[in-house]
Amino acid sequence: MNAEADPDRDTEAKELGERLKTAREYLNFSQQYVAEHTGIPRTAISDMERGVRRVDSLALRKIARLFQMPPGYFLDPEAGADVGEHSVALLARRIMSLQPEDVEAVEEFVTFMALRRSARADASGTESVPKGGL
Repeated sequence: MNAEADPDRDTEAKELGERLKTAREYLNFSQQYVAEHTGIPRTAISDMERGVRRVDSLALRKIARLFQMPPGYFLDPEAGADVGEHSVALLARRIMSLQPEDVEAVEEFVTFMALRRSARADASGTESVPKGGL
């Protein structure tokens, strides 16, 4: 096996690390907090965020669960990956296991949220329809 560093792998590790760090900071979580709630050593989290340590699937699942984000978001090869797209896919999978009356409740809630957004936008004079429509 070639001992030379693979520049593509290094780039992917850094991109993954940057997404992990950005999400952690957005949630206002310290590395210590993440370590305590995932069982992953703080130094390992630091190394993963810097792209110098590989992130195994179990660690990624633990972190994604803590962040309440789909693991696929962190692995998306697109530079401008949208966590919303991954969240919608995850939500769709979860909705499939609900009872019909629960699905109706979810639909009603989504309608309420869209109307609330529209009302707020009308009050502030900004665009009221989210990307992709209602």
